Amino acid sequence: MGTIPVAGIRRVDPLLRDRPLPLQAFFYPGGFPVNLSTNSRDVIEAGTESWGEWELAFDRDPLVIRVLVEPGDAFAGPPRFRMRDHLVHAVSDAYNCAAADSRTLSASICVSESTAADHGSLRWFFIESMAYLLLSQRYVTAIHAACVVRDGRGLLLCGASNAGKSTLAFACARAGFTYVADDGTWFLNEGSDRVAIGRPYQIRFRDDAARHFPELAGRIANVRPNGKISIEVPLRELPRIRIAPQCRIDRIVFLKRGSAGPARLERVSENAALEQIACEMFSYGDEVNAIQQATIERLTGAPAFHMHYESLEDGVRLLTEIP
Repeated sequence: MGTIPVAGIRRVDPLLRDRPLPLQAFFYPGGFPVNLSTNSRDVIEAGTESWGEWELAFDRDPLVIRVLVEPGDAFAGPPRFRMRDHLVHAVSDAYNCAAADSRTLSASICVSESTAADHGSLRWFFIESMAYLLLSQRYVTAIHAACVVRDGRGLLLCGASNAGKSTLAFACARAGFTYVADDGTWFLNEGSDRVAIGRPYQIRFRDDAARHFPELAGRIANVRPNGKISIEVPLRELPRIRIAPQCRIDRIVFLKRGSAGPARLERVSENAALEQIACEMFSYGDEVNAIQQATIERLTGAPAFHMHYESLEDGVRLLTEIP
């Protein structure tokens, strides 16, 4: 005989499965819906800092992210991320961890009060990382690149870390280009066009940015959770800068700052451009990899160039001259 449930008996909940998460908000990173629920006002505030300026642009199944905040002062260090099949785990310690399921587009995050109170760590290690990883499993392909627009043409600026992508993108914006992204650009996996999605509402600079851009003098540099020192600037504080959340990519530019010889552009073959972009992409399994491969093959149908330059002035000038 089966066990007959007894009405009115409340079970113990050592897994905190039934802990209420009464606070809820919808956000739209990249224009995609995210349903965020939690028991902490800090989590809602952190979500607002990350995504509060975005509006819905793509009517898709929402990501569902649940964040449980527990009492305690165990502060999260950089988590270790691991993925097997459709499951992702991010573990900092026994009190700060997360798990995500790419099939259900959902994530469960548990952090301490101490971590939740540090919005930078909460955003960087958990909320943003889980959301962006889930988006990359279905809707977008992420490229390590900046993006600007000039005269209606989208320019994708590719380069390794510290190649100067953010600095050049902002120099272009000051020169009249439209700013789309500083260090990471997404591409829609669906459709036949090269639609790029940026994060144009803020930009991160290295701590010496004021030597290039005097208007940044006096801004406080902070140590980001990944250990890098940077200045984060909301672009609403720089009203002369034009921004756009997305554009169509017409040219790909691989930055070669500090190269010997004169400032110049060199044409790159489609196969070479594809290889340079693909070699930096994460592996997410055969199914997702195939979708993303098709996306970057479509992207690298655009003409591509190596841009050799030293000064920001030469970089901006060459981008205005690109054929």
